[in-house]
Amino acid sequence: MTKPAKPKTVAEAIAYVRERGVPDVKVGAFDIDGIFRGKYMARDKFEGVLEKGFGFCNVVLGWDSNDQLYDNTSFAGWHNGFRDANVRVVPDTLRTIPFEDDVPLFIAEFADEAEAICPRGTLRRVLAKARDMGYAVSAAAEFEFFVFEETPHSVREKRYRNLKNITPGFYGYSMLRAGVHADFYRELLDTCRAMDMEIEGLHTETGPGVLEAALRVDEALAMADKAALFKTFTKILAQKRGWMATFMAKWSRDWPGQSGHLHTSLQSLKTGKGVFFDKGKPHAMSDEMRWYVGGQQALMPELLAMVACTVNSYTRLIPGFWAPTDASWGVENRTTALRVIPGSEKSQRVEYRVAAADINPYIALAAAIGSGLWGIEHRIEPDPAVVGSSYDMKFPKKRQLPRSLIEAAARLAGSKAARSLFGDAFVDHYAATRDWEEREFRKAITDWEMERYFEII
Repeated sequence: MTKPAKPKTVAEAIAYVRERGVPDVKVGAFDIDGIFRGKYMARDKFEGVLEKGFGFCNVVLGWDSNDQLYDNTSFAGWHNGFRDANVRVVPDTLRTIPFEDDVPLFIAEFADEAEAICPRGTLRRVLAKARDMGYAVSAAAEFEFFVFEETPHSVREKRYRNLKNITPGFYGYSMLRAGVHADFYRELLDTCRAMDMEIEGLHTETGPGVLEAALRVDEALAMADKAALFKTFTKILAQKRGWMATFMAKWSRDWPGQSGHLHTSLQSLKTGKGVFFDKGKPHAMSDEMRWYVGGQQALMPELLAMVACTVNSYTRLIPGFWAPTDASWGVENRTTALRVIPGSEKSQRVEYRVAAADINPYIALAAAIGSGLWGIEHRIEPDPAVVGSSYDMKFPKKRQLPRSLIEAAARLAGSKAARSLFGDAFVDHYAATRDWEEREFRKAITDWEMERYFEII
């Protein structure tokens, strides 16, 4: 299982598939919710697609995660006949899938009109802003996910109740659990290495059947690709062995939520050196790092819908469960929304801890990086760093995070900073999709409501 050389051009990608004589190629793009949508293509069809792009039904950007059409967006719908959106294949995203006889896989992104609301395109625009400001951006992602001895059929038959985790108990950092399931760990590690989304750390977390994987740092766009693919292929590997992995923000009231923490840092395009480190400053934080944190803190309440993107996300953001409740920051403080991690010129970074495992990595990284760049641009000073538990502090209203998805969507829609960073088209479309998501939830009658009200009210 070895990684193929990455083609940099269309011609090199065509040469790659021709030389290997592969009959088919897989191509996919990530939608608003971070779901990988794609298909197999015959090789000759794929060669033409590489040169000219291809049409992908625009409903891919007009559907929710349940394939239901948004009723409040204009991009896709009956009014325009569900016309095709133009999509381009990105040659240097090539991977091969080890358990499919090394079939080539390419990531695509939406182009032309659709590029304005494309998750990958949105992150690319933020990174272009960074380049214009003289910076390259590095990022890393780490995900917690629970694994169950269940199948897509069994969870539905059980109505998602009384699910069986692959292991019981707490067992954080357990070498016992990792040894018993070493075959799964090895398959996940080897597959991720072969598919250029290398895991640098994998261990059990505290809880039944919960693992945490940290992906090796890379340039920010490449990291978003890797993070999105990691979530997809972790679920695939689990289901192939009769298990299921979930990246929900919180699947049970009895256990902490599942994080999707994002680490970011900036490097100077002129010198190649990290710009966050200044040994003469408190905590070795350069002015640029301090302003970056200031921007992230200031805009977090306005951009939260881009990071806490589901109704379920907000069940995780409660005191005492390893997740922040306000736009706070601290140095090596895991109770805050932003954790400054001191280190060397190469390793000093900020951890965006408000993010959960349910993120769309492209959109969440766009929010984390974009708000930091905005902070540098406007020289935004952060509040004093939190010392001790942020849960014991009372924060001013401007630092309080929205408590629901519908509130967060409204804050995003009204954010001038978001519109300047991501464009009106993206903000309008994305905020509307989050409003839809909340309204879909409001239609549901939950078990809690039935148990609480059915008899007694």
